[in-house]
Amino acid sequence: MLPKFPCNRITAASLLTLLLSPTTQATDLPALPEPVSNQVVLATSVGGKTYVSSFMGLGSGKTAKDVHNRAWQWTQGEPVWQNVSPVPSRARLSGRLAASGVTLQNHFFLFGGYTVAADGSETTSAESYRYSPVTRTYNKLPDMPVAVDDAVALSYQNRYIYLASGWSQDGNVNLIQRFDNFTQKWSQATPFPGTPSFGLAGAITGSVLVLCDGVAVSYQPPPRQYQALAQCWRGDIDSKDPAKISWQVLPHPDGKSRYRMAASAVTLNGTTYLAFIGGSETAYNFNGMGYNGQPAEPSTAIWLFDPASNQWQQAQPGQGVMDLRTLISLNGELYSLGGMLKGQQVTNQWTQHQIKLQP
Repeated sequence: MLPKFPCNRITAASLLTLLLSPTTQATDLPALPEPVSNQVVLATSVGGKTYVSSFMGLGSGKTAKDVHNRAWQWTQGEPVWQNVSPVPSRARLSGRLAASGVTLQNHFFLFGGYTVAADGSETTSAESYRYSPVTRTYNKLPDMPVAVDDAVALSYQNRYIYLASGWSQDGNVNLIQRFDNFTQKWSQATPFPGTPSFGLAGAITGSVLVLCDGVAVSYQPPPRQYQALAQCWRGDIDSKDPAKISWQVLPHPDGKSRYRMAASAVTLNGTTYLAFIGGSETAYNFNGMGYNGQPAEPSTAIWLFDPASNQWQQAQPGQGVMDLRTLISLNGELYSLGGMLKGQQVTNQWTQHQIKLQP
């Protein structure tokens, strides 16, 4: 297939596992065995132990040969990460970028992503897996009906997983694909009414989800054109039928689109917000260079949406990091792991995101 851009590409959205214990600084947490960006990082707590796993991603060389399917796991309290089995793949190329992931019922779920050949061609994967951090094993799930990468994965009612929009081999899709973990079956929920995009971000709290930004594709006039989107939509899941979602457009927080940020629910002073963190205002290639010829740099802006008031709130700037897929909460603090820092540097470090409302 032709790449979505003149060259290759990469990728944020996500779910929090809130683990209450004393505050931990990022410097107190062990770094990954190697720098990696665009990976899926997930956490859960089982039987008094907290597990964090990192799946797939891009190494520091930032070329097609640096795309991998390696995986590591850290158990809180241990000094170092442990290697675990690589993420399985039926494809000739096993490494994947832009996969989506979410924690559900103390397991880690991994969906899609894309492989990159030496000639730059990309292939979207429909493969889906469930990983147990306790047994460190993968179980194959039914393939998603429509293969997607750079999509948003969100869990609901500790049963359903929604895959929102994303890229499917030759273009963006407006689908909300729903996986039922009880029946192990896929179905379609109410489609996304906004402009379909890849590299968008989203988060959920209760029955309210919000999707923001990403990149759109246009075929007129040829060749294909790509445009960063400044758009946000709220979806309310029907309490009686989780396949039905009522959508409404939201005003954008600042009119500046961000590409491949990550998002999660956070609670501040008793109010639950949906926080959008990181990403870049420039859509970029493997090496972090923008398709406009300018280097992409991570954004320090934090957006906070209050579902109760249906309003955006002002937040103080945070730590800049881009090329994220997920955020996790650990010891009551919000973190990302890996990604790209200033100067397109791939890191193996944790980034702590301290969210504060503007005074």
